[in-house]
Amino acid sequence: MFEKKKELMQKDLQELEKSIYPKYQEAATNIQVQRTDVRKHYQKLATALNKQGEALHTEIDTVIKEMKSEIDDMDAQHLAAIDEQEDAINHTINEMTQIILDLKRLLDTSDVCLVYEYTSRTEELRSLPAQFQVTLPNFFSKEINRGQIHQQIGFMSKLIIAYPLLDEPRILADIQTRYEKLYSVSCLSGSELWTYGDDNIMRLYNLQGELLRSVQTKSRNEPVDIAVTRYGRLVYSDYWDGSVNLVSGTQIQTLIRLQGWGPLGLCSTSNGDLLVIMTNEDDKQTRNYDTQTKIVRYSGSVEKRCILLKHRVEPHFISGISFKRNYSYVTENRNLDICVSVCSSGSLVVVSADGKYRFRYIGPPSISMGSFLPVGITTDSRCNILTSEYKCHRIHIIDQDGNFLRYIDNSALQYPEGLCIDSRDNLFVTECHSGKVKKIQYYK
Repeated sequence: MFEKKKELMQKDLQELEKSIYPKYQEAATNIQVQRTDVRKHYQKLATALNKQGEALHTEIDTVIKEMKSEIDDMDAQHLAAIDEQEDAINHTINEMTQIILDLKRLLDTSDVCLVYEYTSRTEELRSLPAQFQVTLPNFFSKEINRGQIHQQIGFMSKLIIAYPLLDEPRILADIQTRYEKLYSVSCLSGSELWTYGDDNIMRLYNLQGELLRSVQTKSRNEPVDIAVTRYGRLVYSDYWDGSVNLVSGTQIQTLIRLQGWGPLGLCSTSNGDLLVIMTNEDDKQTRNYDTQTKIVRYSGSVEKRCILLKHRVEPHFISGISFKRNYSYVTENRNLDICVSVCSSGSLVVVSADGKYRFRYIGPPSISMGSFLPVGITTDSRCNILTSEYKCHRIHIIDQDGNFLRYIDNSALQYPEGLCIDSRDNLFVTECHSGKVKKIQYYK
């Protein structure tokens, strides 16, 4: 095993130094070229616009200024996208530099334990971060007509920055867990995942399927949802005793104790708050499922904002799926929208950070009304929203405004449920009946 690990390390070192690292260096160099070309292009746009403005004299100065502002905004947006890409590439270069140093040090050691603990990241690093495609805006001038000055100035085509999706998503890892039914997953890092399923134990796995840690719920009840905070701590909701709990080391601390409400889905936000969906606890006895459901934002255990949702909630039995759980999950998008999947109402609801309704997604136009049953939900760095459709064995990808983009349905997925995204926009999906977590790459 020691010798095989050494051979793997030697192979990884050679590929990183000879192939992958130079590819990232070339990409970093190209970023500078792109930045120069972008500046030249937008300067040309400004020059053309100025020439047209001079011809129309002072009566159209206001309109010209507005269009210049539009150019500046697109310029800034374009450069921001390039800066983001540069940061991602430089971050990975720094990581690879450290990996190469570590590999060289490990190849010189005879410490079996250190060598045995080595885990290759070459497969993960082989692909560059998501590359965007750009449709550059252009200025189209018109012949001057003093009677219709505003219309005769011309128009500016829009800046379009697109991150192309893979025609066929790739499965990067296939992780078998110990659950007979696996419900949810939350990323601790790109290589470690918290999971929960059909018992009262939450388990931490690595990408090799090795069990790293197990935590039993404080009440011995099955958890309803789990999340990992930005500080790497596990939180879980317990519907049956009305609590939200934080796992800290070997201790479990009750963060939130609800009276008259039962917590369902939860997520950790970008600023460290918690979003918790909850429903009236009386439903457990009366089965009156037409009560309002609410989303509450907490800072620690302090309630900051309450958002009421009007939809049907069924905690006991949903759409013929014989699991005594509620399919209501929540996540925060990068634009701070709050996205909720509600299987019982057949919809995905999105509201702004202050609770204003934005849109309701009930599936693409091609599917019949009422047949869409969303379960898990997550968002990626491009503000796209992903939700799993358990009974149809597929995942919907929609943009931040609710427009359907595509399905992920050709990755041998069976009964997909829980979803989460890592820092490189890789998707982790739980398969309920197989007990597997699949890591999927869907961006080019």
